[in-house]
Amino acid sequence: MKLTKLEHAALILDKAGQKLFIDPGSFTSPLTDTARAVAVVLTHEHPDHWTPEQLDRIIAPNPDVAIFAPAGVAAAAAGYPVTVVSAGDTVEAGPFRLRFFGGTHAIIHKTIPVIDNLGVLVDEELYYGGDSFAIPEGVTVQTLAVPAGAPWLKISEVMDYVLALEPRRTFPTHEMGLSRGGKELSNARIQWATEQNGGEFFPLEPNESLDL
Repeated sequence: MKLTKLEHAALILDKAGQKLFIDPGSFTSPLTDTARAVAVVLTHEHPDHWTPEQLDRIIAPNPDVAIFAPAGVAAAAAGYPVTVVSAGDTVEAGPFRLRFFGGTHAIIHKTIPVIDNLGVLVDEELYYGGDSFAIPEGVTVQTLAVPAGAPWLKISEVMDYVLALEPRRTFPTHEMGLSRGGKELSNARIQWATEQNGGEFFPLEPNESLDL
């Protein structure tokens, strides 16, 4: 399975000639090569994780593509054929097996409503938590997508998240709000936390790939 990181929180997984898209939103360049997509996972409704325009770019060449998301996304994406999933659900989409965890977005501020958010485990290999530090209980995480910067996090929480999960590999995501210097600072902390349990950190930039 090949993972390609796009800008911000968007990922593409390619397996057996079929693709899974995760969280292509407003901070991600307009998607182009979307043929052979069998599924889309949208972790929550915030526009940096999905937009109608990005979803349309996937659906156009793949009218039967499956879209999996929590109830909040289904409400926000009225008119799209969203299959609502919840924490504890497992689904199959083409060659991909998807397991969902969590349930709510991390708290940004007490004045801002908490919305639905799901983490997804792909093929028992890659875990991507969306905007949450929810721990997938009973799971050995091989590859972890680690949020590097956001209004809802601080770096000590990021580091504790990595230390708790003890992944074999990590790479940064959710970093379009950071300057180059900010990315380097966050990457250094993520790398340190990863290496404490013998893991390896990959400082992927947009359009770079990793074979899983």
